Amino acid sequence: MSLTTRRSCRLAAVAALSLMFLIGCSSKTDTAGTGEGSGADGAGKPVIGFVQTGSEGDWRKAHTESVREAAEAAGYELRFADGQAKQENQIKALSSFVAQGVDGIILAPLVETGWDNVLEKAKKRNIPVLILDRQVDVKDDSLYVTYIGADTYNEGRLAADWLIEKTGGKAKVVELQGTPGASPTINRFNGFRDVIGDQPGIEIIASQSGDFRRSKGKEVMEAFLKKHGDEIEVVYAHNDDMAIGAIQAIEDAGKKPGDDIILVSIDGVRSAFEAMVEGKLNCTVECNPLQGPMAFEAMGKILAGDIGDMPKKQMIKDEVYERETAKDVIGSRKY
Repeated sequence: MSLTTRRSCRLAAVAALSLMFLIGCSSKTDTAGTGEGSGADGAGKPVIGFVQTGSEGDWRKAHTESVREAAEAAGYELRFADGQAKQENQIKALSSFVAQGVDGIILAPLVETGWDNVLEKAKKRNIPVLILDRQVDVKDDSLYVTYIGADTYNEGRLAADWLIEKTGGKAKVVELQGTPGASPTINRFNGFRDVIGDQPGIEIIASQSGDFRRSKGKEVMEAFLKKHGDEIEVVYAHNDDMAIGAIQAIEDAGKKPGDDIILVSIDGVRSAFEAMVEGKLNCTVECNPLQGPMAFEAMGKILAGDIGDMPKKQMIKDEVYERETAKDVIGSRKY
């Protein structure tokens, strides 16, 4: 074969490979984000981007695992992003998923506000967004399809109802709030107060954020005890992790949690049930983290275009558990 002929063959091969590359790129661009279950990689497997708040606490870990398991069971490829408790990280991850052209996005927002611009990017690419666990406050509700999660306002009300019955409507309370700006924090704050507003004998003498973290809950409780001491009769914690941190602080102060100081919290994780069995926590209001199956049932309908009767909010029912019955149900807890 002559030198000229060999050069012609190589040029032809390069041209063929270039054409194949361009066709492949064109296929990805055409199918990405169509909501038709095509898959962002063009392989026919739907790709869902999941933006999580972080990995703080037992509840959040169970929540993430529930979404992972449900995605696998439903036959989706799940691309996971850990926001590490920073909204800017979540926004960057969501923008990245939009750029990748995923078929759908599940967002567990750290806080309520500040999502309009990035959700508009997803809408322009026709990528549906499902809000999970925590709610968003946006100017245009069409920026997301549906919200799935607990009724966190009602959880605050249930905690207050239990406390009124437990104390006869007379108690001095310190409150451990969750992350500032997060919908559960806002709702559990307001729900609790809307109930005790009719109870002049219940007084909140201190309220501060523990950021939904055990270590921070202990730190804040230590400060409460130094300032208010024996005046504290009840701890209302926006989640179980902060309540367990408070229990540690109460014990370090030489007091008996559950008896000297009543504790009521929210989430219903296994560590809370263990604390109730030990007599250290009086009550936990469940906030079920196993939201994955419900999320992917909804996502399947969304990608199929079957959203005619889908409600804007889909709430998960929660229960109230007391330490007197905790040992009877702890064996059935899945998280």
